[in-house]
Amino acid sequence: MAPDMENSLRKFMKESKLLSVLTGAGISAESGIPTFRGPEGFWTIGSKKYHPQEMATYRMFLEKPVEVWKWYLYRMKICRNAGPNPGHLTLVQMEKLFKNRFKLITQNVDGLHLRAGNTMENTYQIHGNIFYMRCIDECRSEIYPLPDNLPGKEKGEDLTEKEKELIKCPVCGKITRPHVLWFDESYNEKYYRFNSSLKAAENTGLLLIVGTSGTTNLPNQVARTVQNNGGTIIDINIEENSFTDIALSSDKGYFINQPSSTALQSILKVFQNTDLGT
Repeated sequence: MAPDMENSLRKFMKESKLLSVLTGAGISAESGIPTFRGPEGFWTIGSKKYHPQEMATYRMFLEKPVEVWKWYLYRMKICRNAGPNPGHLTLVQMEKLFKNRFKLITQNVDGLHLRAGNTMENTYQIHGNIFYMRCIDECRSEIYPLPDNLPGKEKGEDLTEKEKELIKCPVCGKITRPHVLWFDESYNEKYYRFNSSLKAAENTGLLLIVGTSGTTNLPNQVARTVQNNGGTIIDINIEENSFTDIALSSDKGYFINQPSSTALQSILKVFQNTDLGT
């Protein structure tokens, strides 16, 4: 780690602003979870092949709800079989160290941050969580865990009649939808912590961007808000991306070209070895 970056981390440690962490698919890839925007996410219905950006839409759900559920239960099985990696566990240690100065904003729907030990209070799942569902008609504004006896599916495997019953709303009996933000939907506070994320950004002194390339609106707003308020931005990625440009456009920004687990552990070590009495 460059000395100026280490000095910047030590200086931040003694301040009062938030440490915010924005994570994307890169950190989950180190647990073996594909992005599902590539070949792993393609889905065949009859003789037609659909792109992930077509499957993950409200429009597709209205047309083919069971097929969309099959796709998500296939993804859920992959996520369920994966486990938190050292990058996830390092972020748990950072939350314990910074306590109420820590916020985790994640685009990942795999739930691995929570399984690793980060708290619901400080974790904003801005794209939802694949292990939850909610009524398609929103008869209540509740988010329900998927039933324990609803299994993940193999690719192309059909749902049984019993499984179709399990994805019905427990209140009104209509079909539920996966609790995820689809491509043709917008962020909101109620389900995706939009306002909370921007408020955190306004109070952030150090933003760690981990394994994401800046293709969605809210993460970009978070980064720009931190930048405009004079915060330090460190982009951690195995390749340069639009967030790298934002970070390096400031004299207080850095790019770490390493896997997230390696970079986060190095940063944590600096925090842990900082003497707060000097």
